[in-house]
Parts: sequence; C-alpha cells; structure tokens
Amino acid sequence: MKIRVMSIEDYDKVYQLWTNTEGMGMRSLDDSLEGIEKFLKRNPTTNYIAQIENRIIGVILCGHDGRRGYIYHTAVSPDFRGKGIGKALVNATLSALRLEEINKVALVAFASNDLGNKFWESIGFIKRNDLIYRNLSINEMNA
Repeated sequence: MKIRVMSIEDYDKVYQLWTNTEGMGMRSLDDSLEGIEKFLKRNPTTNYIAQIENRIIGVILCGHDGRRGYIYHTAVSPDFRGKGIGKALVNATLSALRLEEINKVALVAFASNDLGNKFWESIGFIKRNDLIYRNLSINEMNA
C-alpha cells in the first residue's frame, strides 16, 4: 500500500469510493470535478489517497483557512477497513497540517454515521456537546 498526495487525476476513482461509502454526504457543486479541483489547488498538501497498484482504497480530504484545519470526506473501501489505513491517512494529513503550522483540526460527521463516529473516537477525536453546528447554503444549485 502507498499513501500519497491526492491529485485531480484521482478524482473519478475517489468519487466512486465516496459515493459507495455509507454515511457519506455529497454536494453537487462542492464535490464535482470542478469543485474538488478548486479545493485541491487551495489545499495542495493536505489531501491524501491510499492505493494498492492502481486501486484507490482510501482517501482523506482536508484543508485549512490559515488557523484551523478541517477534515472532509474520509473513506476506506469496506474490504480494507480495520487495517490501519484510515488512521494512516489521518496521520499523513495531520503531519501536513503541522508543517503548515496549523494547531487544531475539526470535522463534522453525521450523527447517524455510527461507523464513522466510532472511527473518529478511536483515534482521539472528541465529541463536542457545547457547540451548535450551523450552516447556510448560499447556492441553491449545490444540492
């Protein structure tokens, strides 16, 4: 297995992994080829894939705003789970964030995503009960 920085050429295989991962929430514009290309250009060093030969078996999408890192769309193919791949992807991303002097990282997981939430808790991400997550869609085309 090899872990490397994600490139836009990985998009089709990554998108297929995302859309076949239970609990994943996808947006029509943000997660389009153009949306991910824009994200990777803004965050060129913090997104990783795990691959065996030509098969992408894991992915983590992460960016930062100069102050806080944010993890999005982390997935490992079901037949490769429980082998430390997700943790290795997270560690690669955390190392990249440290190099950019980012000191804290956050993520949002659906409450109904039991598998995902168990994973995040198992590697030390704590659940915050003192916050209310709010968002506003400012483009109705981004379903």
